[in-house]
Amino acid sequence: MKQEESQQDALRLGEMGLENFAPYLMNRIMGRYNASLSSEMAELGLTTPQMRSLAVLSVIDGILIRELAVYAVVQQSTLSRALDALAVAGLVRRETDEKDSRATRVFLTDAGREAYDRLWPHMSASYEAMFKGINATEQRNFVATLQTMLRNIRKHDF
Repeated sequence: MKQEESQQDALRLGEMGLENFAPYLMNRIMGRYNASLSSEMAELGLTTPQMRSLAVLSVIDGILIRELAVYAVVQQSTLSRALDALAVAGLVRRETDEKDSRATRVFLTDAGREAYDRLWPHMSASYEAMFKGINATEQRNFVATLQTMLRNIRKHDF
């Protein structure tokens, strides 16, 4: 009964306003972040899904494609096209998983690592710009809050 009452008492979007609606703010922030990298990605011939894939692979190389889709926040069909282009460009390679022949793992090539290394300073600068005027404690608390929110809503164990 309590949950029904709280749902009935919840403000509508028009009442709370877009500026107080976290999903809207997160989408605006990520939109600006991606836009801030657009010229650097274009110079490297990369799209946003490709950039996200390279970034994830720089941390978790050899990941299964289905997991890469989750980490890169890209639909699997879009990711498949992005990986095709990255493979043609020689930035990634695919290998059949040793334990499951139906699964495929993706690895960065040396050229892929170089492309990511060229993009990283721009990614880092855009990240720092988002936190301008926010002290280290507030930043850590904010990231911890985002991690909790992700745990609350995620569908995977990672």
